[in-house]
Amino acid sequence: MIFNVTEKIKYIGVDDTDLDLFESQYIIPNGISYNSYLILDEKVAIMDTTDLRKGEEWFANLEEALEGRIPDYLIVQHMEPDHAGNIAKTLAKYPEMKIVASAKAIQMMPQFFEETDFNGRTIAVKEGETLSLGGRELQFFMAPMVHWPEVMVTYDQADKILFTADGFGKFGALAHEEDWACEARRYYFNICGKYGAQVQALLKKAATLDIACICPLHGPILKENLGYYIGLYDTWSKYEVETEGVFIAYASIHGGTKKAAEKMAEILREKGAPKVSIADLCRDDMAEAVEDAFRMSKLIVAAASYDADVFPPMHDFLHHLKLKAYQKRRVGIIENGSWAPCAGRVMRGMLETMKEIEIVEPMVTIRSAMKQGDIPAMEALADAILA
Repeated sequence: MIFNVTEKIKYIGVDDTDLDLFESQYIIPNGISYNSYLILDEKVAIMDTTDLRKGEEWFANLEEALEGRIPDYLIVQHMEPDHAGNIAKTLAKYPEMKIVASAKAIQMMPQFFEETDFNGRTIAVKEGETLSLGGRELQFFMAPMVHWPEVMVTYDQADKILFTADGFGKFGALAHEEDWACEARRYYFNICGKYGAQVQALLKKAATLDIACICPLHGPILKENLGYYIGLYDTWSKYEVETEGVFIAYASIHGGTKKAAEKMAEILREKGAPKVSIADLCRDDMAEAVEDAFRMSKLIVAAASYDADVFPPMHDFLHHLKLKAYQKRRVGIIENGSWAPCAGRVMRGMLETMKEIEIVEPMVTIRSAMKQGDIPAMEALADAILA
C-alpha cells in the first residue's frame, strides 16, 4: 500500500491480515498494519521497516516509491521485530545507506542480526539532535520504555509530523475501517500500559511541538482532532478513569459463579450504576478484559476456589493487571467454594500488591450455588462500591 501523507512523505507500509495473534498472545480479528514511511527530500530517509512476514511486499512498495532514487538513511525508532525485521536486508540492498537510531538501538542490532556488520554504518542520535535532509530537518526525542528502552520518536519540522513509534498505535489493518479508540485502548493497556510515567514524559515533550499529524507504527495516520487522541493518551497514562461504571470479571467452573456474577450485574443496574459490563475470563478475550478493567472506575472480581487457591483464569487476569500496573481503582470481591472457600483470600492478596487499590467490603462468599440468602450481602457490596 502506497499513498501520500504529504507532498514529500509517502506511506509504504503493509497490512497483515493473516496473523492470528499479535506478539503470540493478542487476538487480532482485523489484522495489524506495519507502518513505514519514506521521506523524499534532497536526501531520502526511510522511517522504519516491517516484519519479515511482509518483507517482500514492503520492498516492492519501497522500490516503487523511490522511483529510482537511493535512500541515504534508514531511521530506526524501535527495534521490535515487527518494525525492524528487514533492517539487515535493507542494509544489504543499499550499502551506502546509514542507519540513524538511538545508541541503545544500535547496541541491540547485532543481537537480532548476528551476521550483519554494522561498523561504520550507524549514526547514534541523542535527545533533541537534528538531521538535515536538505529542505527539512528531522528532530529526535528519546522515548525510553514506550515500550522498549531504545525507543525514540521523530519530529519533521517542515510538515509538523510526529512519528511516534508504537505510541498512538492500534490493532487492526488499515484496510479495515473501525472506531479508533476501542482497539487503540486495547493495544495501549496491553502493550504500553505498564509504562504510564514514561508515556507522560513523552506527552510533555510532544506538548512543546507544533503537531499537525501523528504517524504511528501501527494503525491509521491521525490528522484531525488530535486533541481527542492526545487527551485519551493522557487519561490512560495517568491511570485515570475513562468511563464511570463497574466491570465484573468472573471465572466460573460449573456455572455457579457465573450466575452470581450475572445477578451482581443486575443488582448494580437496578441501583443506578451508570454502566455495567461483564466478562467471562474463561472464554472472553483476556486483553479486552484488561482493557475494560483500566477503562472503568470500579471492578468486581468473582471466582471459584480451586486447589486451595483461585480458579486459574482469574489468577491469570489478576497477574495481567499487576504486570500492566493496574491502580487507582475500587474493587469488590465475590468468592465461591463448596467446602473450603479460599478464592477471596487469594484474590485479596494479589490485589493488595497493586498500587492504590481500595478493596470494598463486604467480600461475598457463595457456597456452591447462589441462594436467596446471599442476595443481601451482594446488595451491600453493590451499595458500598457505588458509594
